[in-house]
Amino acid sequence: MDSGLENIVAAETVLSDVDGQNGRLVIRGWPVELLSASMAFEDTAHLLWEGFFEDLRDVSSLGRQLGEAREAAFAIVSGIPDGLDSVSFLRAGWALLPDDESLETAIRLAGSAPVLTAAAIRRGRGEPPIAPNAQLSQSADFLHMLTGKVPHQAEARALDAYLVTVCDHGLNASTFAARVVASTRAGLTSAAIAGISALKGPLHGGAPGPVLDMLDAIGVPENAERWIDEALARNERLMGFGHRVYRVRDPRADALKTALARLPGTSGRIGFAEHIERAVLGRLAEKYPRRTLETNVEFYTALLLEALGLPREAFTAVFACGRIIGWTAHAREQIGEGRLVRPRSVYRGPVPEAA
Repeated sequence: MDSGLENIVAAETVLSDVDGQNGRLVIRGWPVELLSASMAFEDTAHLLWEGFFEDLRDVSSLGRQLGEAREAAFAIVSGIPDGLDSVSFLRAGWALLPDDESLETAIRLAGSAPVLTAAAIRRGRGEPPIAPNAQLSQSADFLHMLTGKVPHQAEARALDAYLVTVCDHGLNASTFAARVVASTRAGLTSAAIAGISALKGPLHGGAPGPVLDMLDAIGVPENAERWIDEALARNERLMGFGHRVYRVRDPRADALKTALARLPGTSGRIGFAEHIERAVLGRLAEKYPRRTLETNVEFYTALLLEALGLPREAFTAVFACGRIIGWTAHAREQIGEGRLVRPRSVYRGPVPEAA
């Protein structure tokens, strides 16, 4: 039996294909690099949900519905207790939503995600939450709810690129959890909560923040090789490198690097990161010559979200703001299968003696 279900096919899907050998990610027929560069969050939600909800209308209508969902979500913020991290805050907010299999619930989950995440960030700073502006796009409103200012178009576009890039990625742990729960017919909200609960684990969704911790610890390019050598000597994991599926460079890394480069004032930070990236890849190749450890999505995720002013402790919740449209699409796809997910296990415990 493969550990971690490594080579087990557990679903057929029309949503995404992860080709780890060739470094390719296709989302509903689109290479992720092209999808990230050309589609907004609303377009991508429509792309993923199309065919799973009979009452899904055009993209413009969906954009208006998401704006209305953000406004409705703001009313539940006051009922969420203080002292929660951003993921727990988002999960608590979702638990207050209806739990059925409708498009309306999918929209409410997606629309509420940036409202709850922004509110959690501001509360953590001791600042009051900012009400959404339904006239803005999802990404622009997310940034507006963080600062109270309408963001520049380049900033909103960069956040769009991130949310689109991470919207779906095959049968990863959180998506599998969402599909298992959806197969019980528990509802889309329950499936989303299962997804974000899996995402909360550091082996799945916790790496972008520590990438910045690593860059901060290195400080200047001249320290890179020494710091990396010392970290490897301690058998520490270098964050932002290596992936369970990809045996070559993660295609999402380049999609996000491209989005980051479009933001004004980022060239210096990118140059520093590229120096660290080259140094890490070189040292990893020397230490593990039989393993392929390449840059993954987390490396440039950290730099992009940092450039947009998002705090590193909220990166996992921001990821969920993009992945929610993938979770709900997978949940609906699984519901359409009409069969409860029920794998078997192999018993390895003691056997009672025969009478």
